[in-house]
Amino acid sequence: MKCTHGATVGQLDDDAIYYLRSRGIGLETARQMLIHAFAGEIIDRVKCEPAREELDRLVWERLEKNPRLTEKK
Repeated sequence: MKCTHGATVGQLDDDAIYYLRSRGIGLETARQMLIHAFAGEIIDRVKCEPAREELDRLVWERLEKNPRLTEKK
């Protein structure tokens, strides 16, 4: 799944959230997945694999620990 340009200004694609929710995924988890996917597009550009893995781990950890990051504004 790829996030759309709207994610760059802090908005997640409502259609993507609907798609995930319609498959039984909770709202918070769906939002976490989309934010992680957006961040992943940037993280994937890091050439050093250990750094890339650590960045990915840190992003996911931060999303899980701070539910306010996934709240709709």
